[in-house]
Amino acid sequence: MIYDIDHLTAYSYEAPVSSASLALRLTPRNTLTQRSLAHEVRISPEPDHATSHRDYFGNVVELVSIDTQHTELQIRSIARVEVAPRPELSGPDLAWECVSRAALSERDLSAAAPTHFMFTSPRIRLAREVTHYARASFTPGRGIVEACTDLMTRIRDDFDYRPDATEISTSIAEAFAQRAGVCQDFAQIMIGGLRGLGLPAAYVSGYLRTIPPPGKPRLQGADATHAWVSAWTGPDNGWIGFDPTNAILAGMDHITLAIGRDFSDVSPVYGVFVGSGENELKVEVDVIPVDAA
Repeated sequence: MIYDIDHLTAYSYEAPVSSASLALRLTPRNTLTQRSLAHEVRISPEPDHATSHRDYFGNVVELVSIDTQHTELQIRSIARVEVAPRPELSGPDLAWECVSRAALSERDLSAAAPTHFMFTSPRIRLAREVTHYARASFTPGRGIVEACTDLMTRIRDDFDYRPDATEISTSIAEAFAQRAGVCQDFAQIMIGGLRGLGLPAAYVSGYLRTIPPPGKPRLQGADATHAWVSAWTGPDNGWIGFDPTNAILAGMDHITLAIGRDFSDVSPVYGVFVGSGENELKVEVDVIPVDAA
C-alpha cells in the first residue's frame, strides 16, 4: 500500500514572535515493512538556518531557526510512503520469562538493541501499580505475543479516550490513576508495565489512517498523529507493534515516523519561541492511499 501524507502544524500567536528554534522529527522511517519514497517539509516563515542529522535511534532530526518576526508559523510535512504487510512470525511465541532473560543476556548495543528500552526514561518512570496491572496478562509460561495482545486489549477496554484528560507532561502514574487519556498515555502505560516486568518496549510515533463509516465521505484532516508500542519478542521474532488505543497489532494502516524510549525522544515538533502572549495550535493530518488520491 502506498500513501500520500499531508501533515500540517500551525501556530497562531497573540503577539508577534521575534524568533523560533525548532527540532522536527517528521521524516518517515525506513523499516522492515515501510519505505519512504519522497518527503519534504515546507515552513513559513522560511527558516534562516536549517541543518539535519540522525539521532542515536536513527530518526531524522531537522533543526531550524527563524529570526523573522511573525504572528503565524506553519510547518507542512508532505510524504509518500510504501507500507507492506508484516511477515509471519519466524519462530515460536516464546514464553515471556524467556524473552526477559534473553534481553538481559543480549550483548548488542546498537540503536535497535533491547537493552535501551528496558529501564526508566525521561517520561516513563516505573510504577508499582502499573506493573501490577500488567502482570495480570503475564501468567507463568504465557507466550510474549499473546500476553502483549491481552495487555493492549485490557488497556483499550479499561481506559477512556479523553483528549481533555491529560497533557503532554502528564505522568503515566497520573494517567493510570484516572483511567483516561490519549494514545500517548496508553502507549506509555503499556511500555511502563512491560518494562516493570523486565521486557523491552519502545515508543513509536507516526500516523494512523482512519476509514470513514460506510456511505460517509472521508473528511479532510480527519486522520491523526498517533502513538503505539513496539515490544521486543525475542531474537527470532524481534520487534512487533502493539496499538493499545485500538487493541490491534500495528499493520498497514500504521505509518512510522520515529522510534525512541518515550515521547521525549520522538516529538514530531519541538521547540521554543521568543515572545509573549498566548498561542493557538492546529494540527491536521491526511493519510490518503495513492489509488484513492
